[in-house]
Amino acid sequence: MNDKKYTMKTANREALIGIGLVIFHFIWWFTFAYGFGSRDVSDYKYIFGLPAWFFYSCIVGVIVISVLVYIVVKFFFEEVSLDLEELEKK
Repeated sequence: MNDKKYTMKTANREALIGIGLVIFHFIWWFTFAYGFGSRDVSDYKYIFGLPAWFFYSCIVGVIVISVLVYIVVKFFFEEVSLDLEELEKK
């Protein structure tokens, strides 16, 4: 049963990391979308033909969060078995 406890502890830790990434992504998006996007349209700056708020919140944000997810999965997540039968045999 010790393996089951370890598996659940690991799954809970990884779930919290995932929630943290989602919250980070939302804060990133909200800050750029409403920080830059709340100005008058005539004051917008454009990057590659897109408003700066859209470019940073949607384009750069997706790239940043994708890199962060890759790093987190590669270095912080572990492979654990979630098969109950296999855990009960141990």
